[in-house]
Amino acid sequence: MEYDQTLNLPKTDFPMRANLPQREPEILSFWEEQDIYKLVQEANKGKPKFILHDGPPYANGDIHLGTTLNKVLKDMVVKFYSMSGYDAPYVPGWDTHGLPIEQQAIKNLKLNRHQIDAVEFRERCAEYALKFVNIQRESFKRLGVRGDWNNPYLTLSPEYEAAQIGVFGEMAKKGYIYKGLKPVYWCSDCETALAEAEVEYQDKRSASIYVKFAVKDSKGLFDPQNAYVVIWTTTPWTIPANVAITLHPDFEYVLVRVGEDRLLMAKGLYAQALEACGLQPGEIIQTFKGSDLEHVVCRHPLFERDSLVILGEHVTLEAGTGCVHTAPGHGLEDYEVGRRYNLPVISPLDNRGRFTEEGAQYHGLTYDEANKAVTKDLEQNGALLSLDFIQHQYPHCWRCKHPVIFRATEQWFASIDGFRKEALEAIKEVKWIPAWGEDRIHNMVAERGDWCISRQRTWGVPIPIFYCAECGEAIITDETIKHVQELFRKHGSNIWFAKEANDLVPPGLKCGKCGNQVFRKETDIMDVWFDSGSSHAAVLKDNPDLAWPADLYLEGSDQHRGWFNSSLSTAVATTGKAPYKAVLTHGYVVDEKGRKMSKSLGNGIDPLDVIKQMGADILRLWVASADYKRDVAASPNIMKQMTEAYRKIRNTCRFLLGNLYDFNPEQDKVAYEQFLEIDRWALLKLHRLIAKVTEAYRNYDFHVVYHSIHNFCVVDMSAFYLDIIKDRVYISRPDDPARRAAQTVMYEIIMALVRLITPILAFTSEEVWRYIPKQPGSPVSVQLAGWPEVQEKYLDESLEVKWNKLIEVREEVSKALELARQEKIIGNSLNAMVSVYADEDWYQFLKPMEKELATLFIVSAVEVATMEKAPNNAIQAVDIEGLKLAVTVAPGEKCERCWTYSPTVGQTAEHPTICSRCAEVIANLA
Repeated sequence: MEYDQTLNLPKTDFPMRANLPQREPEILSFWEEQDIYKLVQEANKGKPKFILHDGPPYANGDIHLGTTLNKVLKDMVVKFYSMSGYDAPYVPGWDTHGLPIEQQAIKNLKLNRHQIDAVEFRERCAEYALKFVNIQRESFKRLGVRGDWNNPYLTLSPEYEAAQIGVFGEMAKKGYIYKGLKPVYWCSDCETALAEAEVEYQDKRSASIYVKFAVKDSKGLFDPQNAYVVIWTTTPWTIPANVAITLHPDFEYVLVRVGEDRLLMAKGLYAQALEACGLQPGEIIQTFKGSDLEHVVCRHPLFERDSLVILGEHVTLEAGTGCVHTAPGHGLEDYEVGRRYNLPVISPLDNRGRFTEEGAQYHGLTYDEANKAVTKDLEQNGALLSLDFIQHQYPHCWRCKHPVIFRATEQWFASIDGFRKEALEAIKEVKWIPAWGEDRIHNMVAERGDWCISRQRTWGVPIPIFYCAECGEAIITDETIKHVQELFRKHGSNIWFAKEANDLVPPGLKCGKCGNQVFRKETDIMDVWFDSGSSHAAVLKDNPDLAWPADLYLEGSDQHRGWFNSSLSTAVATTGKAPYKAVLTHGYVVDEKGRKMSKSLGNGIDPLDVIKQMGADILRLWVASADYKRDVAASPNIMKQMTEAYRKIRNTCRFLLGNLYDFNPEQDKVAYEQFLEIDRWALLKLHRLIAKVTEAYRNYDFHVVYHSIHNFCVVDMSAFYLDIIKDRVYISRPDDPARRAAQTVMYEIIMALVRLITPILAFTSEEVWRYIPKQPGSPVSVQLAGWPEVQEKYLDESLEVKWNKLIEVREEVSKALELARQEKIIGNSLNAMVSVYADEDWYQFLKPMEKELATLFIVSAVEVATMEKAPNNAIQAVDIEGLKLAVTVAPGEKCERCWTYSPTVGQTAEHPTICSRCAEVIANLA
């Protein structure tokens, strides 16, 4: 480059303005051309593995800030490990089956799933899913996420489906899969069963009714005439399915006289129940223990049916009457207690939530319509004591957001009890980040009921079970599983819907029970969580570049009941171990007020808009800046703050690069022993930074990385070291050893800093790397440059103590200069001379460095004297005892070249406007 012989001003092609939206696509193209993923994998081949297994997002829409947060966090982890000595492949994946995609396909493609052929419907769903796989893939690449984008895993791929069938078969072989009639969460809008992980709780307004059941047989405990057991419920539509009333065996129950009636309720609740019903406080006639009342018989208030009094530990005194309306067809606890008493399971609703003929007079009504009809009939029959409405938390479908119901249907289940103990033990072997994640998933697994894995939908992996057409026997054997696996591996799961059962069974298959050779096939598909929960087997075990178990799963905190849970269940059930060594969770994205982002609030931010306006590196910096283990705030204002923080980091890099324009690292490097003290201090700070940042990356504390690097750039570099050495690098001869020493340090700093920021600022680090003066054979990309290592020889603690003291003094001088500026004594700090008056200790510390202090304080002259010489106008240092300061105008004139004030200005006839130092430099350049 051309050299300015008057001023060594920084010269660099590295642009001042980032213009990230324009430059980032160019860098993306560079990565594509180089096949950066392949280059990194080849470079790291043979190193220890670090496997982050990607939790598959749904391929049913554009990315949002939540998926941005997740993918960037994963990318930062993978890039750190790949740069710091590990083979860290990243195979992205997508969840391409299930209700979320089916619903969007129906809506956007205007499909009628009840009228369209099943295979055609599935093909349309696949097209829709693959469309968004491509859309999301391009968005993730635009975020700078590095991965094997050409070979992702898809849950719809034949190989994946075959592996999933293997997981199911292994669980069935161990006896964990069974079919049963029991209540499950049911969405009448989506017309399918739901698992616990697919239910979320929201506010709902519900009817609140108190109903009296006439006593038919009191077992001789009291006169049944005009005696009633009172129940309370918020689901009147379930009364037609009532077969019992459950009491707690240990609670006290009282028979209370109210007018002509005698009402039976729990002693702890009867008073508030009577008040809720608008009834006068009654007289207690008799008291019973719950266990005494077992087998009392009541009459159903709507039908000619008995309602048996039974006992159950699930009854509480939190609300109601302590007498629980029990309908085994509409509640899991009701079902469980009903089994002990051999009660019938009545479930008179169809898939759409309408009453069947079994519902008698309610036939054809939706359960919501039946709420009103049942309440009206109860009132006409004299059984309704009270009707009110309450606002409470109620389960809703995770996809359509409509309220769900409990409905007893025949479903396929995975028995959690079969492997619960092993799962709880496996949880203890995993590192949970944050630590509270362990308690959360432990409690979920400990309390979880059996997993309903069947769905009454079309777009998914079929449950690979055949039934004998003669006797109905379910057939699932090693032979059938392997045969179906191979069919799926060769043709995909569409073959299940395209062929008849007898074309799908192994040749020669016979029913083991009756010997029949004609079969029908299961029509239900598997829960989508079973799909994604099988990924550890379908991806980690089948991909030779990966390994089982994964080192890390990283997802949102909702996945304790979702993917973390289903993966754990399928892995423990089939292998006895967890599929992950560590699990890290992040929070949700919220606005500045802590509110969840939504269209209705208008507080959402589209990451693609941020990329267009500011660049992907701003989003990546936002991710790094937040303590993501809690909810993460985002807003236009926060993004602007990130832009300002980014600018400071970039400007530091630009300054370093600008002052290396004539530096050849092979020829111009200076040995550590030739460095000035301030240069050694800068290297010390750099290596303290490397140590802190490396540890923070290992602990996934990216906000510590961000704040440490930002502070280093703004405080240690821009406001201190780089500010001080400007004089040396601008004014000295190009080959001055002191200037080359400063350049050597700046070279070391930028070489380390660019690698430290690579996992976060993917694009900017690549841009910076292009402008660093490099030695022959340097990697083509910063992603191949390795990780900076701490050099112990630079960690000079005595030097650190000394310079911490000097920085304290400098801060005091800066305060005194600012005061002098306000009092119009000086203008620029170079206009000043600082007199330092010190007590014995400070004098002995500062006097030997007197000549260097002007450079440190960025003034033209400094003198150090004892405290006795301090004039009256000297001011006491604010935070340092034993130090006084006086600021005066520096002697001499201002040098036109270096801007310092010096008595030597004008002493050289050839250069009358510059000082003798500058004159000497120019003379040597001639």
